[in-house]
Amino acid sequence: ERAIARHEVREIEQRHTVDGPRQDVTLDEEDDVVIIYNRVPKTASTSFTNIAYDLCAKNKYHVLHINTTKNNPVMSLQDQVRFVKNVTSWKEMKPGFYHGHISYLDFAKFGVKKKPIYINVIRDPIERLVSYYYFLRFGDDYRPGLRRRKQGDKKVKHTLLYMFNLHVGTKDCWLTSELAVIVLCHFRNVGSRWALEQAKYNLINEYFLVGVTEELEDFIMLLEAALPRFFRGATELYRTGKKSHLRKTTEKKLPTKETIAKLQQSEIWKMENEFYEFALEQFQFVRAHAVREKDGELYILAQNFFYEKIYPKSN
Repeated sequence: ERAIARHEVREIEQRHTVDGPRQDVTLDEEDDVVIIYNRVPKTASTSFTNIAYDLCAKNKYHVLHINTTKNNPVMSLQDQVRFVKNVTSWKEMKPGFYHGHISYLDFAKFGVKKKPIYINVIRDPIERLVSYYYFLRFGDDYRPGLRRRKQGDKKVKHTLLYMFNLHVGTKDCWLTSELAVIVLCHFRNVGSRWALEQAKYNLINEYFLVGVTEELEDFIMLLEAALPRFFRGATELYRTGKKSHLRKTTEKKLPTKETIAKLQQSEIWKMENEFYEFALEQFQFVRAHAVREKDGELYILAQNFFYEKIYPKSN
């Protein structure tokens, strides 16, 4: 996949150099837009990104997957510089929709004037943990033949709680390596109260919209209303297409009440759940001011502001 991606990049560069020196590309303001969806694992992210892939040709934008070595969401400082430079200066890929399992980056820190639009989706932490555990252990129906590095021996009957207790707080903590708090604040220290507060700050101040898996259709509806350049047709595609349940985890079992109770005693769950409830409250606040319900259906509100008393008067 990496070799194919590099080949595609070289082809694009060659197309712009074959006729001589590459000329600067002037973009309309509407086209000079980049969206970054730094995905949290097991939050219906595959279903959502495939909607973007289905719409990109029709709505005329580019979709690019960010693949990091060993799926490490935290970039080195030098890779941060490279990535920021790529995203801001690669005009041939604008408007662009970037997605991947990477942590949030503050583009302003690198001297960028026009920052990308960040969006994300998070999920109830217990449900996400259960889905992530069975996904890593047994895979899913999206690529059933793929053997993952962290899969382990399927014959060994390790429970979710056993693996959580075994790895939590360790360097090889594969169940907690991509928590929502870490992804939204670019800080790897699991269980950090500072990271939690920073993730909350970023959600309010740096993210255009953060939805929840449990209300994914509403999230898509709001994006279509606010950013039609990218998401025109997304709600209908989600409702009528096959994207709403694209990836199903294999051999997924509901945890027992005892397992849930013990998981909820951990500091990691407490922080993730606090962040989830914070994000859910914020999303519902945004939705309440953007949609109305009629006969059991949600519809987007029309423009609710206008201009008046405009001076000086034109002749």
